[in-house]
Amino acid sequence: MGNEQDLNPATLLHICSRQEWENARAAGEYRTPDLPETGFIHLSAPYQAHLPANRVFAGRTDLVLLHLDPARLGAPVKWEPGVPADPESMRFPHLYGPLPLAAVRAVTDFRPGPDGSFAPLEQH
Repeated sequence: MGNEQDLNPATLLHICSRQEWENARAAGEYRTPDLPETGFIHLSAPYQAHLPANRVFAGRTDLVLLHLDPARLGAPVKWEPGVPADPESMRFPHLYGPLPLAAVRAVTDFRPGPDGSFAPLEQH
């Protein structure tokens, strides 16, 4: 999963709470609380979303996946290393700016399994 094709998926994902999404809709754009500090918003390719979900959101049932059109993000996306526990050489997309609502193609519920963990998303 480290080849060049993986760095250009047709859809990118962002995990957030339903309330954060509703707040973004009211504000006209999505910004994470740590955007001023980090300079970017964490995104995932579909095959990666379960990794940060389990690391950061295990057991949460209030989450949604924002399905994003990479061509409509309006700010640079850089593929950068995650954390040491991630598979070797795996890079994650980081959006260097706020997320425009126009880039959001769909919003779907993102629920963990009975044990509180998130399974890899099915690839179509």
